[in-house]
Order: sequence, then structure tokens, then C-alpha cells
Amino acid sequence: MLMESIAWAEGTGGGGSAASGGAGGILSLIPFLLIFVIFYFLLIRPQQKKQKQQQALLDALKKGDKVVTTSGIWGTITNLGKETVTLQIADNTKVKMQRENISRVRGEDEDKEKDKEKEKDA
Repeated sequence: MLMESIAWAEGTGGGGSAASGGAGGILSLIPFLLIFVIFYFLLIRPQQKKQKQQQALLDALKKGDKVVTTSGIWGTITNLGKETVTLQIADNTKVKMQRENISRVRGEDEDKEKDKEKEKDA
């Protein structure tokens, strides 16, 4: 009988604490929500932005673009397919690869630097 009364007393919690227990449950979720928001702005959102930029770059490719692949190969686009790209990397040397392997489009400044390096080597 004594044990029943103790258990019954602990279960009711005494009037006002039941309302604060529900608020305590919501307050305990705030740190998890805060962590999710931080992860979203520091990890998820920048990654999505980078993916959109890469997709825009791949969609804008055209014949004659000078590009760099993810493996570091420099070449000029000679043929574009839906999923593939053919790059000319040297005289009489063409490489066919997936379109997703294009890392970036080279600028004119990079071409001038490469020409200067060739002149130094020669």
C-alpha cells in the first residue's frame, strides 16, 4: 500500500509541473534545431550552390572551349554529346570522357601563362 501511494504521487507530479514538463520537451529540441540550422548554412547550402554553378558550367559548354578536367588534363572541346565530351589534348590526340569530368573553363590569362612556360622550356 505504501509503494502504491509513492508511485501514485510521483506519477501525478503535483499540479503545475505537468505543464512545465511539456514545455521542457519542446525546449530540449531547440539545441537540435540550432545544430540543424548551423549545418544547413555551413554545409548543405554552400554545397547546393556549388552544384548549381557546376551544372550551369556544364550546360554552357560549346565547341572550341578550352577546359581543364578534374584529373588536370588541359584540352579543347572538339565534340559535345549529351553525356560525353571529346577533348583534343595535343596534335592528333583526342580523348573522349564524361561531361561531368570537366572542372572549369580556362581563361585567356591561363593560356598566356602556358605559352610563356612553353617558351621557357624551348
